[in-house]
Amino acid sequence: MKKAYFLLAFAAFGLNTYGQKTIDQKVSDLLSKMTLEEKVGQLMQYSGFAYATGPQNSNSATVLEEIKKGKVGSMLNVAGVEETKSFQKLALESRLKIPLLFGQDVIHGYRTTFPVNLGQAASWDLALIEKSERIAATEASAYGIHWTFAPMVDIARDPRWGRVMEGSGEDTYLGTLIGLARIKGFQGKGLGNLDAIMACAKHFAAYGAAVGGRDYNSVDMSLRQLNETYLPPFKAAAEAGVATFMNSFNDINGVPATANKYILRDLLKGKWNYNGFVVSDWGSIGEMVNHGYTKDKAEAAEKAILAGSDMDMESHVYMTELPKLVKEGKVDPKFIDDAARRILIKKFEMGLFDDPYRFSNEKREKEQTNNLENRKFGREFGSKSIVLLKNQNDILPLSKSTKTVALIGPFGKETVANHGFWSVAFKDDNQRIISQFDGIKNQLDKNSTLLYAKGCNADDQDKSMFAEAVETAKKADVVIMTLGEGHAMSGEAKSRSNIHFSGAQEELLKEIAKTGKPIVLMINAGRPLVFDWAADNIPAILYTWWLGTEAGNSIADVLFGTVNPGGKLPMTFPRTEGQIPVYYNHYNTGRPAKTNKERSYVSAYIDLDNDPKFPFGYGLSYTQFKYSDMTLSSTSLKGNQALNIKVNVSNNGNYDGEEVVQLYIRDLFGKVVRPVKELKGFQKILLKKGETKTVNFTLTPENLKFYDDQLNYDWEGGEFEIMVGTNSQDVQTKKINWIK
Repeated sequence: MKKAYFLLAFAAFGLNTYGQKTIDQKVSDLLSKMTLEEKVGQLMQYSGFAYATGPQNSNSATVLEEIKKGKVGSMLNVAGVEETKSFQKLALESRLKIPLLFGQDVIHGYRTTFPVNLGQAASWDLALIEKSERIAATEASAYGIHWTFAPMVDIARDPRWGRVMEGSGEDTYLGTLIGLARIKGFQGKGLGNLDAIMACAKHFAAYGAAVGGRDYNSVDMSLRQLNETYLPPFKAAAEAGVATFMNSFNDINGVPATANKYILRDLLKGKWNYNGFVVSDWGSIGEMVNHGYTKDKAEAAEKAILAGSDMDMESHVYMTELPKLVKEGKVDPKFIDDAARRILIKKFEMGLFDDPYRFSNEKREKEQTNNLENRKFGREFGSKSIVLLKNQNDILPLSKSTKTVALIGPFGKETVANHGFWSVAFKDDNQRIISQFDGIKNQLDKNSTLLYAKGCNADDQDKSMFAEAVETAKKADVVIMTLGEGHAMSGEAKSRSNIHFSGAQEELLKEIAKTGKPIVLMINAGRPLVFDWAADNIPAILYTWWLGTEAGNSIADVLFGTVNPGGKLPMTFPRTEGQIPVYYNHYNTGRPAKTNKERSYVSAYIDLDNDPKFPFGYGLSYTQFKYSDMTLSSTSLKGNQALNIKVNVSNNGNYDGEEVVQLYIRDLFGKVVRPVKELKGFQKILLKKGETKTVNFTLTPENLKFYDDQLNYDWEGGEFEIMVGTNSQDVQTKKINWIK
């Protein structure tokens, strides 16, 4: 009887019988038992659907049957203990009882939403960014989620592209470090821990360079530019052990990324020796037919698997086509085995074979549903992501005892909008998200009055509310304007040809300005906007992005000086769309303009100043910082010597404050032209008022390397400029000679 019971237990829980074997051995054993269809099933990912008494939508019955047959490896958009348990139970009805992976777009927070990612990048605070993803992973994993489709590490120089809100801006160095911080936050102490989820480096590759800033568009560039600017964050992610990669939608030099052997097989899985797996973006395998790269879905499946795409997200073509392609001899079974192996390894690493329900725990879910410590952190992170662009006559910070304050604009009483794009919706969002109005009201003295007028909508020309707004402004001692772009105006499929204030917002601002009242302008956005009139005429401007669950409190903390803003722009802000793409680390050309106004027979526009409206790295403070006594350890170096750079930074103002000290270099000549500046280091320091600190940087030849036209990665000796300053334009410069 005992023997019979043991055999039954072995059959029922066979996935727990691998003993002390390594994960590779366990996967090999499992693969040896799998049919071709079961292996292909591991490569399939479907989106979830709403539960009633069971999953309900047009294809729900088919998907449920596929799961029970072991023909689905992963689900996305399935979350919550009850739902994940229900789907996992179906998977365990399959012959081999292979558990599902549950993926979700956990982009800038989960239950607690943090600033949109570009806003987070404006903090230049790697520790805060990592902690935000640690919290996101803890919350998401408590809801049964195993895997996030983040971080997006695309370098982007075109603010018309809606997905800039999801990334870290225009700079490769900064973007790489932020991407690594996010991966470390998501994956914590390692996969298999209950507060760790699998990260996903996306979109591989060069999606941020889509022509015209138009989503899903083509990318055409030299391999040198690809390797030097767009691939380093991905290479660093692979080296850091990111669990997965996601393909980009675009073609690269005529070959869709989803079937691009150069980036997937040659680089990622070859030269970089990456051992995780690659998932397509939504439908991108089947979309290669639209690209004109494959004649039908069968050829799309063939090219994708041969190139190195392991999992099919929502194209539905791997299951229908790959078994036939193998039987026809068009696809070697080793490619199916390799892809399935990579996916199964992650399931073992996550501990799902030991306990498929280990992430679906009611107690943990309840604990993370309204974690007050997470909200407290969200408030801090939001305030440190705000960038002060202008503060004429020190209007800010405002006094909490200001007698009458008017909040005017379409976003003043928004709640859900504060989430920004790519957030996870919950039924109680309206009740728990802090509006700007409530955040400001809660910090004003009890004898002060906060007035409100919407003034206009965000995206139409209705001016019927102007009169009320003007009258409201006239009653106030100070007016806070809240303008920008709606929360769903930046994100995927949200490219814009016109990135000015939408609708009648700028006209409203001009009408309020006519009252003569002092104005503080808050700009809510997921990207750099063009707002020249406001920048020239409004005395105080804060770039507040979309800040998340605690947005109203974060904003009020900065408005009233509880927090001294220290954010810096991670993207260059253009004067107009005609200046795009504009970025700080451009090449010099043979006819560079020597001044901002020079226009004749130089590389310039005849109708526009040459510099941007706000440069990369720019951001003010309520205090004043002074840089002095920049010194170098040597002005002549040789070989692998290190260069030490020192600079004194003093707080000469009346407030304690944080400053991001930035280090740039310029390689003055080389075998290929080099940028006019390259960020090579930064430090965020806190200075008490009256305090001076010495900031130290170190450069080695590793920091001087670049790709030449033959894709050799090395450095050259010669002259270099070393620059330190408060942003990419305002720097102190010294020259050195470094002999190789």
